[in-house]
Amino acid sequence: MTKHNLLVFGLGYSGSAIASLACARGIAVIATCRGAAGTPCIPGVRAIAFDAAADAIRRATLIVSTAGPGEAGDPVLREFGAEIAAAPHLRWAGYMSTIGVYGDRGGAWVDEDTPVAPGSTRSQRRVEAEQAWAALGARMRVDLFRTGGIYGPGRSALDAIRAGRARRIVRPGHTFSRIHRDDIAAAIVAAALQEWSPGARVLHLADDEPAENAAVVSEAAALLGAPLPPLVDYAGAMAAMNPLGRSFWAESRKVASAKTQAALGLRWRYPTYREGLRAIVAEERRDGAHEE
Repeated sequence: MTKHNLLVFGLGYSGSAIASLACARGIAVIATCRGAAGTPCIPGVRAIAFDAAADAIRRATLIVSTAGPGEAGDPVLREFGAEIAAAPHLRWAGYMSTIGVYGDRGGAWVDEDTPVAPGSTRSQRRVEAEQAWAALGARMRVDLFRTGGIYGPGRSALDAIRAGRARRIVRPGHTFSRIHRDDIAAAIVAAALQEWSPGARVLHLADDEPAENAAVVSEAAALLGAPLPPLVDYAGAMAAMNPLGRSFWAESRKVASAKTQAALGLRWRYPTYREGLRAIVAEERRDGAHEE
């Protein structure tokens, strides 16, 4: 296999999983980290400060960004767009976006060919960031990963139940698409290691069963042997939500990812929230976490 150098912008929840898996596959990984420059946030991964990334860009064959846009646009391209466009060895770039770019589809299905229709300023910024990354496709492969609700160890309905803040919000027919953190890492590393040709493509990181909030919370409670959290009707829940939560619940769509899985030659390890939650509980028990 060709020796690759991967630069990960953002060593957060998803970025850490991507970096760890890439390292395990024999890829040299450098990642921007909020901690002190040079601190090994993950064994085998060299962590650097964001503003020190120019040299890593020049060496990189692969780049993936997990950084979301702000009012001033995409922070990575704003700071390093010229360097990335001119990077001599760069053959592939991945950008983690969101399924929010589709806006509200009234519960209808969308796939990788569905046109975007952002319904909020936040989602419009995502579309603009996607367009900026896609413009690099004239000389390299660019993959735009539109990602569902991310969950995994330490970030799931299981944690909400343990913390006593879980609710079963009832809004019949309103579903969310989710994706386990480890399936994100597997898909992104698979895409990075494919044969490349210049151009941009859309890939969906969303599992096979969009589900209602109440169903996921009920499954988590059953796995923990915990009482079912209270049922809360949607109107009552809205009154207590912040603006971000309201916008999240205002949109409904189901996200298909069969084309993505076929293009990457994989199947999700956790095709629904059931497998994903069970795996988290099993991992916690192996590690001795949350023992009574």
